[in-house]
Amino acid sequence: MKPIWIVDDDQSIRFVLEKALAREDLPVRSFTNSRDVLAALEDDEPQVLVSDIRMPGGSGIELLSKVKTRFPGLPVIIMTAYSDLDSAVSAFQGGAFEYLPKPFDLPKAVELIRRAVDESVREDVSDERLQQMPEMLGQAPAMQDVFRAIGRLSQSNVTVLITGESGSGKELVAQALHKHSSRSHGPFVAINTAAIPKDLLESELFGHERGAFTGAQTMRRGRFEQADGGTLFLDEIGDMPFDLQTRLLRVLSDGQFYRVGGHHPLKSNVRVIAATHQNLEDRVRQGVFREDLFHRLNVIRLRLPPLRERSEDVPALARFFLQKSAKDLGVDAKRISEPALARLMAFDFPGNVRQLENICHWLTVMAPAQVIESKDLPPELMGVKSEVSMPPLVAAVTEPTPAVAAAASSGMVAAHEGAAGVNGDLTSSQGPGRLAADVIARSGVAAPPSATVASSWLSDLERDARVRLESGATDVWDALTRQFEAQLIHTALEITRGRRIEAAQKLGIGRNTITRKIQELGLDD
Repeated sequence: MKPIWIVDDDQSIRFVLEKALAREDLPVRSFTNSRDVLAALEDDEPQVLVSDIRMPGGSGIELLSKVKTRFPGLPVIIMTAYSDLDSAVSAFQGGAFEYLPKPFDLPKAVELIRRAVDESVREDVSDERLQQMPEMLGQAPAMQDVFRAIGRLSQSNVTVLITGESGSGKELVAQALHKHSSRSHGPFVAINTAAIPKDLLESELFGHERGAFTGAQTMRRGRFEQADGGTLFLDEIGDMPFDLQTRLLRVLSDGQFYRVGGHHPLKSNVRVIAATHQNLEDRVRQGVFREDLFHRLNVIRLRLPPLRERSEDVPALARFFLQKSAKDLGVDAKRISEPALARLMAFDFPGNVRQLENICHWLTVMAPAQVIESKDLPPELMGVKSEVSMPPLVAAVTEPTPAVAAAASSGMVAAHEGAAGVNGDLTSSQGPGRLAADVIARSGVAAPPSATVASSWLSDLERDARVRLESGATDVWDALTRQFEAQLIHTALEITRGRRIEAAQKLGIGRNTITRKIQELGLDD
C-alpha cells in the first residue's frame, strides 16, 4: 500500500499522527509545507493526503485544488482549528473527503484516516475493473449464461434472435457476437426497423436503383450490401411491416435480393442477428408476423435479462457510467456512496441499463458534491426504500405543524423507536398524531410500532406549539425546528458513537449539512 502523507508545519501534530498510524501498520510520510508535497508528487503518490489548512508557503485549500487536478480520486482530509470550520466546509466543494477539527481525538482521527484508506483502495480496484468494463455486461448468473452462449457462438454463422426489454442492451450483445466471431474483420451494420417509415425501410434494407422512385437521383446500396462479409443487426424485428417480412425471408433462405427498381439479383454474405422486445409467438398468433420467418430467425435465441433481475450488477455499471459521463463532459468522475448504491439496487429500472446510464449522466451534471449521497438521486428514485433507508414515515392526516413542515422540507423527518418527544417531557395525547393513529385503528389494520411512536411525538409537538403560539411567542418556528434538528442529530451521533459521516448517512443528509447544523446548533459545545 502507498503511504499516507501528513502535511503540517506543527511538529507535534506530525509526530502524534506518525506514531498512531505506525501502530496501525500504516506507512506514513510527513511534510512541513505544500511546496514539498507538490514537488514529491512528481515522483510519488499517496494513498491518502492529510493536510492542515494554514501553513507557510501555501494553504491546504490551495494544495487540495492542485492535488485534485492531478489525482481526482485521491482522498484528501483537511485538518482545521474550530475557527476555520467554514473554510473546511467550503473545501468540500473542492472535493475534500472529510475535515478533522483541531484539537482532535486521536482514535477518531485514525478511524477517519482508515476510512479514507478503504475508500482509496476501493476506488483503485474499481478503476482496474472499469478498464475491462466495455467488454463486460455483468457478473449476475443470468448474464454469465449470455456470455457462455456468446462463447459457443463465436465461430458460428448461425442466425441469432436476441429477446429482452427495451434498454436492456440487446445491441451490445449483438456487437459482442460480431466482435468474437470469425466475421470481426467485416462491418457491423445496425438498423432499427421500428424507427424507419414503411415506405423507406425497403430501400434502407435492400438499396435502390437510380430513378426507382421520386427523389432517387442516384443508385444507393442498402444495409445488406453494406454489411457484406460482416454482421447485420436488425433491431425491433417484431415491428417490421408484413410485406417486407416476405423479402427478408427470401434473403435469409438463399442470400439473394433485388434493389428497389432493380432487375438483377444480388448476393450478400451476411450474418443476421435480430432483436425484439416483443413476444414473437404472440405476434405470429395475431397474424402480424410470418410464422416461417419466425422459425428462420429463431435458430438460436438469447434472452437478455432486465436490470431488475440482476441488481448485483448495478454498482459496477453505475461506477462505469459515472466514469464514462465524466469523460464525455470533461469533468472529474464522481463517486457514489454505499447508501446511494443500495437505493439504486432497490429500484426496478423499467428503462433498464439505458435508464441507469441516463441517471448517471444526470448525477454527473446535477449532484452538488464529488460523493453522491442518497439525497442527490433524481426524483424518480427518492421514493425507493432500501435496506439502509430511514425508518418509515407515518404522515399525519391533517396539515403539518410548522416545525414538522420545516423538517420534512430538509428531508429529515423520521420516526425512531423509543425516541423522546421534542422536549422530552410532553405527554398530551391530542393532536394530528393521535388523529392519524385513530384513522389507522378505524381502518381495521394493526398500527405498526413506528405509527405509535410517530403519533406520540406529533401530539407532543402540537401541544408545545399550541402553548407557545397562544402565549404570543414570535419565534415558534425557529425554536421548535432547532429542537427537532438538535434531537435528531444528537440521537444519530449517539447511535454512531460520534461518527459524523455515518450519522449523516443514517439521517439521509449530506456531511456538509450535518457539519453546518452541528455548528449552528452548538452541539460541539
